[in-house]
Amino acid sequence: MNDVRSAAARRVGTNRSDLLGSYLSDHLAGPTVGTRRAAHLARSLRGSPYGAALGTIAAEITEDRATLPAMMRKPGVPARRYKVLAGGALEPAGRLKSNGRLIGRSPLTTLLELELLRLGVEGEAAARRSLRRIADSDRRLEPERLDQLIERAQRQLRVLEDLRLRQSQQALPAT
Repeated sequence: MNDVRSAAARRVGTNRSDLLGSYLSDHLAGPTVGTRRAAHLARSLRGSPYGAALGTIAAEITEDRATLPAMMRKPGVPARRYKVLAGGALEPAGRLKSNGRLIGRSPLTTLLELELLRLGVEGEAAARRSLRRIADSDRRLEPERLDQLIERAQRQLRVLEDLRLRQSQQALPAT
């Protein structure tokens, strides 16, 4: 079966390293957006009950993003810069949304940004789980480091979900 997949990959001009490189590049673009989004949210909520937790998560996302280029170098896969640049260029556009106010933040803005951040962390956790699945048979990957990143993402998700639920009560009060 693997021979069939390998032959199919060769026919379309890709091999496992190409696919791994593309996958890792996609997941380099995501945390690039996530680092900016998390930092913006942490700055916006500095001094609030959410500020410290979001500051910690923003710092961790930045650290996690910094590990990806090294993960890519070890298997010898090139970063596809255009994907990272495209993701980075789209992040500021994500802030342009109606929040029911012309000036300032509304409780809805915080809720939506927490949801987006949570989705980003879940996407990265899913990628790490996918990589972990093959790490035992692919010596280019680091199983222990992936385990650490997965555990960190799970903790981040618990914190973000708690903050999101608390914010939903403020943003969407019962009538």
